[in-house]
Amino acid sequence: MSSLELFVSLKYLGAKRRQTFISIITVISIAGVAIGVLALIIVLSVMGGFEKDLRERILGTTAHITVLSLKGHISDYEKILEKVRETDGVLSATPFLYTQVLVTGPGGSSGAVMRGIDVETAKESLKISQFVRVGSLDSLVQEGNVPGIVLGRELADNIGAVVGDTVEVLVPGGKISPFGPLPEVRSFRVVGLFESGMFDFDSGFAFVSLPEAQKALLLGKRVSGIEVKVEDIYDAGKIASSIQSKLGFPFIARDWMRMNRNLFSALKLEKVVMFIILVLIVFVAAFNIVSTLIMVVMEKTKDIAILMSMGVRRKSIRKIFALEGLIIGVVGTAIGQVLGYISCFLLKKYQFIKLPSDVYYISTLPVEMNPLTFLVTGVAAVAICYLATVYPANQAAKIDPAEALRYE
Repeated sequence: MSSLELFVSLKYLGAKRRQTFISIITVISIAGVAIGVLALIIVLSVMGGFEKDLRERILGTTAHITVLSLKGHISDYEKILEKVRETDGVLSATPFLYTQVLVTGPGGSSGAVMRGIDVETAKESLKISQFVRVGSLDSLVQEGNVPGIVLGRELADNIGAVVGDTVEVLVPGGKISPFGPLPEVRSFRVVGLFESGMFDFDSGFAFVSLPEAQKALLLGKRVSGIEVKVEDIYDAGKIASSIQSKLGFPFIARDWMRMNRNLFSALKLEKVVMFIILVLIVFVAAFNIVSTLIMVVMEKTKDIAILMSMGVRRKSIRKIFALEGLIIGVVGTAIGQVLGYISCFLLKKYQFIKLPSDVYYISTLPVEMNPLTFLVTGVAAVAICYLATVYPANQAAKIDPAEALRYE
């Protein structure tokens, strides 16, 4: 690219007094590209924020990897724990026990999943402790006549229970009688409430200490499985395969991405679809670039013919108008990215867009400013703007100097 081509391109972007209309269309083209890039950045950043927030909440309530046995409960879980912890990439592991129960409080009854956890190791392997709003998980192991239980906020509201109340838990398959297994009712004192922001989890889970869960289910020292925390959550699939290979049959290891594959696949598909839809906004702005360049070509036909007569090649004429369109695209993209960054920064810092908490699991609009989002939107916008210059630039290069100057 020579300085002549750049000079002429910049010259044509300016307007003389009688070419004000072309200048206005140029400004509109730049504004169109900027608005399209701005919309792309905001929407993709918000959707990225939703995905990150949902991922953190899921990983706060479930383990990175869950190890189960195809034969049911695991009896020698201490040996399994030791093998799991020795696997590369594993930070910690904790046993758990779960069962379906019926919880009855002062205001009613509700079905739930009771999870027995080893409090000390669970605090290292799970993030559930950060969601406890009232009380703490440590209260589960405090000595007392009535064992402790931590309820989800929604579950507690459904049964009318608060911290300090005693609730009855109906555990299926307890004592064996001549009529078969009979459910057993056990009393627990509410020592804490947790709130993850996920309705299904907050309304359907209750935590007790592992020994109390084993007593309620008459399982002795057996557990349902082992929950594992890894160093890199995106390597969880590989680490799960390593654990499963090490333990062998009948154990299976499932990572968090596999257990929530449908949810994250839907989010990814929605993000791609929104990107495609919003790119169409940039396409609309590109049509303005096409019309601007065509009008400039018509206005500058005489100038183009003179340049050709002076020895400027058709390739250089094509570059002049391609550069003019690219300048419009680059300027519009730069403005859109700056406005997008400012908008996302303000939205993230001041959180002035509120969401109804009874509909969504969050109260404010989440924003995740990923450099890749700015890179992809910038490249896509500039590429579309360049494609918009192809036809006008080719038309300018096809002008016949003799025909254009015949009547001059």
